[in-house]
Amino acid sequence: MSADPRVKKLKVQTGVVRRISKEKASYEKEADQLAKKVEDMEASKADEYVIKKQKECLEESRQMVPDTRNRLSKALEELRSLVAEYRAAGDLDQDAEVLKEALEQVGVGEAAMN
Repeated sequence: MSADPRVKKLKVQTGVVRRISKEKASYEKEADQLAKKVEDMEASKADEYVIKKQKECLEESRQMVPDTRNRLSKALEELRSLVAEYRAAGDLDQDAEVLKEALEQVGVGEAAMN
Protein backbone atom coordinates (compact mmCIF):
# COMPACT_ATOMS: atom_id res chain seq x y z
CA MET A 1 0.00 0.00 0.00
CA SER A 2 1.31 3.38 -0.98
CA ALA A 3 1.70 6.29 1.41
CA ASP A 4 1.20 8.67 -1.51
CA PRO A 5 -1.46 11.27 -0.62
CA ARG A 6 -2.77 11.11 -4.21
CA VAL A 7 -3.64 7.44 -3.68
CA LYS A 8 -5.52 8.30 -0.50
CA LYS A 9 -7.46 11.07 -2.28
CA LEU A 10 -8.23 8.68 -5.14
CA LYS A 11 -9.54 6.03 -2.73
CA VAL A 12 -11.66 8.53 -0.82
CA GLN A 13 -13.16 10.05 -3.97
CA THR A 14 -13.82 6.58 -5.37
CA GLY A 15 -15.80 5.81 -2.21
CA VAL A 16 -17.70 9.09 -2.51
CA VAL A 17 -18.79 8.30 -6.07
CA ARG A 18 -19.77 4.75 -5.04
CA ARG A 19 -21.84 6.01 -2.10
CA ILE A 20 -23.62 8.78 -4.03
CA SER A 21 -24.39 6.40 -6.94
CA LYS A 22 -26.06 4.01 -4.51
CA GLU A 23 -27.86 6.87 -2.80
CA LYS A 24 -29.28 8.12 -6.10
CA ALA A 25 -30.47 4.64 -7.03
CA SER A 26 -32.07 4.29 -3.62
CA TYR A 27 -34.00 7.57 -3.93
CA GLU A 28 -35.20 6.62 -7.42
CA LYS A 29 -36.33 3.20 -6.21
CA GLU A 30 -38.06 4.72 -3.19
CA ALA A 31 -39.89 7.25 -5.39
CA ASP A 32 -41.08 4.47 -7.73
CA GLN A 33 -42.30 2.37 -4.80
CA LEU A 34 -44.11 5.30 -3.21
CA ALA A 35 -45.73 6.26 -6.51
CA LYS A 36 -47.09 2.72 -6.88
CA LYS A 37 -48.24 2.73 -3.25
CA VAL A 38 -50.09 6.04 -3.74
CA GLU A 39 -51.74 4.70 -6.91
CA ASP A 40 -52.86 1.58 -5.08
CA MET A 41 -54.16 3.62 -2.15
CA GLU A 42 -56.11 5.91 -4.46
CA ALA A 43 -57.56 2.94 -6.33
CA SER A 44 -58.68 1.32 -3.09
CA LYS A 45 -60.14 4.61 -1.83
CA ALA A 46 -57.92 4.76 1.25
CA ASP A 47 -58.17 7.57 3.80
CA GLU A 48 -57.41 10.95 2.16
CA TYR A 49 -55.12 12.01 5.00
CA VAL A 50 -52.97 8.88 4.60
CA ILE A 51 -52.83 9.39 0.83
CA LYS A 52 -51.84 13.04 1.34
CA LYS A 53 -49.00 12.06 3.69
CA GLN A 54 -47.76 9.41 1.24
CA LYS A 55 -47.80 11.99 -1.55
CA GLU A 56 -45.69 14.29 0.63
CA CYS A 57 -43.17 11.48 1.15
CA LEU A 58 -43.20 10.80 -2.58
CA GLU A 59 -42.51 14.45 -3.36
CA GLU A 60 -39.62 14.55 -0.88
CA SER A 61 -38.06 11.51 -2.54
CA ARG A 62 -38.50 13.02 -5.98
CA GLN A 63 -36.85 16.25 -4.83
CA MET A 64 -33.81 14.36 -3.59
CA VAL A 65 -33.05 12.86 -7.01
CA PRO A 66 -31.91 16.12 -8.69
CA ASP A 67 -29.88 17.09 -5.61
CA THR A 68 -28.19 13.69 -5.58
CA ARG A 69 -27.58 13.93 -9.33
CA ASN A 70 -25.81 17.28 -8.83
CA ARG A 71 -23.65 15.90 -6.03
CA LEU A 72 -22.81 12.85 -8.14
CA SER A 73 -21.88 15.06 -11.09
CA LYS A 74 -19.47 17.06 -8.91
CA ALA A 75 -18.00 13.92 -7.35
CA LEU A 76 -17.48 12.36 -10.79
CA GLU A 77 -15.77 15.48 -12.05
CA GLU A 78 -13.41 15.41 -9.06
CA LEU A 79 -12.70 11.69 -9.50
CA ARG A 80 -11.96 12.14 -13.21
CA SER A 81 -9.58 14.97 -12.32
CA LEU A 82 -7.78 12.83 -9.74
CA VAL A 83 -7.50 9.92 -12.20
CA ALA A 84 -6.02 12.24 -14.83
CA GLU A 85 -3.58 13.68 -12.29
CA TYR A 86 -2.58 10.18 -11.18
CA ARG A 87 -2.08 9.03 -14.77
CA ALA A 88 -0.04 12.13 -15.58
CA ALA A 89 2.31 11.34 -12.70
CA GLY A 90 3.12 8.02 -14.38
CA ASP A 91 2.87 5.86 -11.23
CA LEU A 92 0.42 3.43 -12.79
CA ASP A 93 2.15 0.18 -11.85
CA GLN A 94 2.53 0.93 -8.18
CA ASP A 95 -1.19 1.15 -7.35
CA ALA A 96 -2.88 -0.25 -10.44
CA GLU A 97 -5.70 -1.80 -8.39
CA VAL A 98 -6.64 1.58 -6.90
CA LEU A 99 -6.73 3.14 -10.35
CA LYS A 100 -8.74 0.24 -11.75
CA GLU A 101 -11.34 0.59 -8.99
CA ALA A 102 -11.52 4.36 -9.54
CA LEU A 103 -12.11 3.86 -13.27
CA GLU A 104 -14.83 1.29 -12.54
CA GLN A 105 -16.58 3.78 -10.28
CA VAL A 106 -16.35 6.46 -12.97
CA GLY A 107 -18.25 4.05 -15.24
CA VAL A 108 -20.79 3.22 -12.53
CA GLY A 109 -21.28 6.91 -11.75
CA GLU A 110 -21.73 7.83 -15.39
CA ALA A 111 -24.29 5.04 -15.81
CA ALA A 112 -26.15 6.35 -12.73
CA MET A 113 -26.30 9.80 -14.28
CA ASN A 114 -28.52 8.47 -17.08
